[in-house]
Amino acid sequence: MTDVIIVGSGAGGLSAAVTAAHHGLDVTVVEKADVLGGATTWSGGWAWTPGSSFARRDGVKEDAEEFRTYLRAVLGERYQEGQDGEVAENIDAFLDAAPQMVDFFQDNTRLQFTPGSAIKDIYGDLPGAGTGHRSVGPSPFNARKIRPEVRAKLRHQLYETSFLGMGIMAGPDLKKFLSASRGDVRGWFHAARRVLVHAWDMVVHRRNMQMVNGAALVGRLAASADDLGVTMLTGTTVRALLTDDAGRVTGVRVQGPDGTAELGASCGVVLATGGFPADVELRRELFPRTPTGREHHTLAPDEASGDGLRLARSVGAASCTDLAAPAAWCPVSQVPYLNGKVGTFPHIMDRAKPGSIGVVSTGRRFVNEANGYHDYVTAMLEAAPAGEPVCSWQVADSTFVRRYPLGMAKPFPVPLFPYVRNGYLVKGRTLRELAEKCGIDPDGLEATVARFNDDARRGEDTEFHRGATEFNRYGGDPVVGPNPTLAPVEKGPFYAVKVLPGSFGTFAGISADGKARVLGEDGAAIPGLYTAGNDRASIMGGFYPAGGINLGPALTFGYVAGRELAGADTTVPEVR
Repeated sequence: MTDVIIVGSGAGGLSAAVTAAHHGLDVTVVEKADVLGGATTWSGGWAWTPGSSFARRDGVKEDAEEFRTYLRAVLGERYQEGQDGEVAENIDAFLDAAPQMVDFFQDNTRLQFTPGSAIKDIYGDLPGAGTGHRSVGPSPFNARKIRPEVRAKLRHQLYETSFLGMGIMAGPDLKKFLSASRGDVRGWFHAARRVLVHAWDMVVHRRNMQMVNGAALVGRLAASADDLGVTMLTGTTVRALLTDDAGRVTGVRVQGPDGTAELGASCGVVLATGGFPADVELRRELFPRTPTGREHHTLAPDEASGDGLRLARSVGAASCTDLAAPAAWCPVSQVPYLNGKVGTFPHIMDRAKPGSIGVVSTGRRFVNEANGYHDYVTAMLEAAPAGEPVCSWQVADSTFVRRYPLGMAKPFPVPLFPYVRNGYLVKGRTLRELAEKCGIDPDGLEATVARFNDDARRGEDTEFHRGATEFNRYGGDPVVGPNPTLAPVEKGPFYAVKVLPGSFGTFAGISADGKARVLGEDGAAIPGLYTAGNDRASIMGGFYPAGGINLGPALTFGYVAGRELAGADTTVPEVR
C-alpha cells in the first residue's frame, strides 16, 4: 500500500509525484516504457507560465486579466464552452496556480528554471498578446548529478532534434551553433567545446550527459523525485483501476517484470500517460484527413497510446473530443537511415528563416511559414488538394542550406550529400527540375517563387504577411533586413524536403476540473482519480496560443493534483 500512484512519468506525472512527496506522501510512479520521461524528454522543454516571479523580477507586472484577454481572443466562443464554464474555470485555475508552481519547484527542488524573456506569444496582433516573459524552461543539467540507478532509467534525447545525439538548447546555445556556419570564431569555439565534451561523455558514459530542453526538465524532475524517496517503476503497465463499493479509485492492477500485482493507493491515482497520439485507431477516428490513422506521424513515443483515457473511461469518466483540433499539430519529415529505420523530424525553427517557402503540389504557398507549427499543419490540411495525401514541400536555395538547417539537414560545415543520397532532400539544378522530381506543378512553383522573390526584396510578404508579428521576426535571422524572415529563393541548386502532418501530443482527452480531478459523465468528480498532462483535455480548447501550452498546464495541474492529494493549503501566496 502506498499513498499515491502516478501512472506515467512525463512532466505532468513527475510534477504530481514531486509535489505530493514534498508534502509528505508516499508516492509510486508506474511507467509503461522501460525509461522515464515520455514525450516530455523529446520536447523543447519550455512551459507557458504567465505571471511568474521571473517576469516580476524583470519589471514585467502583467495583470492576469491580460492573459485572459489574450486567451479569449484566441479561443473565441470556445473559451466559455462546457458545463458551468468548464474551460474558463480550468483556465482561471491554471493562471492562478502556474506562478505558484514555478516558485515551488524553483525554491524546493532541483528543477531550476531559465526565464523565456524573449519568447513571444504566437498571435502578436491580438489583444493581450505577450512579447516575452511568459515562459520558463529548465536550466541545463548535467546527468552526473543524478544517481546512476535513476540515470539509467532516463530516456535519451530524440536523435532527430540533436546533433549526433547531443541536445542543443533553444536560445543562445543554438544561436552560437548557427553563427559557426558563418565563420564566427566564438561560435566555432562554442560548438567545438560542446561537441568534444559530448564525444567524451559518449565514450565514458555511453549517453549524452549535457541535458537541455525536455531532457533537462525530466532529468531535474526525476532527480527531485529520487531525492524525496519516490519509487519509480519502469516497464510496468497499468491494466486496470481498482475501486471500492462507493466507486472511489483505490489503486491499480499492474503487469510488470515480475508478473501481475495489485497496488493500493490510500489517497488516490493520477493518470498522466501522455494522451493517445500513438493510437492508430483513435487517430483514424478523430484526426482530419487521416483515413487509416497512419497518414499522421507523432513525435510522441509508442507508449503514448491512450492508456489513461481507456482507464478513465472504465470507471465512468467523461472525455472531451469536440475541440477546434484534436491534437497539437507539428509539421514533420521522415528521415530514412541506413539500418532501415525511419526517424521523425519536427520542423520548428527552420520554416521562419529567410530564403525558404512551403508549397503544396500545385506549387502554391498556403501559409505564413513563420507562424506557429500548429497553424502550419492546420493550413496544410486545408490546402492539400482533395483526393491527394496531405503533404507539402519546404523549398530552399543553396544560400539557405549553407546558413540554416533544412529539416534534418544541417548547415555548413556539415555536408548535404548524405541527405540527398538517401532521398531525404530532393535536389534540382533549376526550380523546374526540382518540381518535376517532387511531383509539384512546375509552372505553379516558378510563378510562386517569382512573386515571393519580388516581395522578399522589398521586405514585405503581400500574400501571407510573413514577418508582420514579433513572433514571426523572432524566428527569423536578425542579421537579415529589412525583414528577418524574408530572402529570395534564387540561387541554384535548389532543395526540397517533404513535409507531413504530425503532432507533439493530443488535445482531446479526459474531462477534468480546476483541481485536476477527473469528472464523470454526470459532471461530478470521481473520488480518488486525478489527471495531468496530455491525458486531460486541453484547457486551450484545441488552439495553440503560445509555445509551451502543453507543458505549462502539465506541470501546473500535476502540481495542483499533488497538493490536492496531500490536502495542502491552497491559499495563493503573496506576490514576492
